[in-house]
Amino acid sequence: MRRIGRLVLLLGMVTGGALQAERLYFNDKKVPETRDDLMAIQSALQKHLEQARKATVCIQMGQGSGTGVIISEDGLVLSAAHVVTGVKKEMTVVMEDGTEYEAKSLGLNADNDAAMLQIQSDEKFPFVRYESASESGKPSTQLGDWVFALGHSGGFDKERGSVVRLGRLVRVANSTIQSDCKLIGGDSGGPLFDMHGTLIGIHSRVGKQLAENMHVPMQVFHKYWDSMESGKFLGDGPFAEKPQPGTGFMGIAVKEVSGGLEVTAVEEGYPAEEAGVKVGDIVKAINGEVVTTKESLKKIMGQLASGDKVTMSFLREGADESVEMNLVKR
Repeated sequence: MRRIGRLVLLLGMVTGGALQAERLYFNDKKVPETRDDLMAIQSALQKHLEQARKATVCIQMGQGSGTGVIISEDGLVLSAAHVVTGVKKEMTVVMEDGTEYEAKSLGLNADNDAAMLQIQSDEKFPFVRYESASESGKPSTQLGDWVFALGHSGGFDKERGSVVRLGRLVRVANSTIQSDCKLIGGDSGGPLFDMHGTLIGIHSRVGKQLAENMHVPMQVFHKYWDSMESGKFLGDGPFAEKPQPGTGFMGIAVKEVSGGLEVTAVEEGYPAEEAGVKVGDIVKAINGEVVTTKESLKKIMGQLASGDKVTMSFLREGADESVEMNLVKR
């Protein structure tokens, strides 16, 4: 898998000025006091909004969607664990202009709602700078700082594009930050920026009140970066369910015949039916592993979890065929 080294990314942030940026004066005012204060906030937003929107993507998987943000030109994306839901999952990433790319989830942290995914393309992508790791492990932002949030609220809408919300930080802690940016469903996994255009967090929990929303700070991503980038499932928290071997289900019944397993029934609404498997097909292999008995099929399925993608090879009227499907729970 293509990867720009993390050191190169961090050096890129330094040369880009993210680490030397001076503190903006309006962050230290309780409220904007003059028209000039308001114009300064507006100017800061407009300066960075175009690039931020180019790098903000809609993540589509099944019937659901969320948001993510690209942080390297090779298509590394940060999002929320409850958006991605698992490791090694395939999904579609939609750019601001509507261009679609296939992507695959890397690792995630189910305790902190942090996740990574990789766009499966050799193209170079627009990306944003992100906050560097601090020795203290605490965010560089302060209570009351102005921020802006992006997200594909309610799903992708090419005519509208990603939605921007301006707000302030109302709580800052090591493992979470809270803003009063108004977020709704579909925004989850989207980026939170400071007014220098630097990514400081990822949208996590959309509050019951529109102006009470939690974000995963970049310091959490830095803490677990290497493990997530290598595809590990971390934690036992509520934001993603760890794959359980043996829970994957295709929805077929078979009997042993010469050369494989003949499909005798296909259950309605399950992956095999959706993939086009028919009664009479002769199953020969699952993910390249030959199956000749019910026991061999049971052994293979015992290693697969709900959400896993499998390839079934079979004979239909003497011709070799194959289909792909994502397993589900029964």
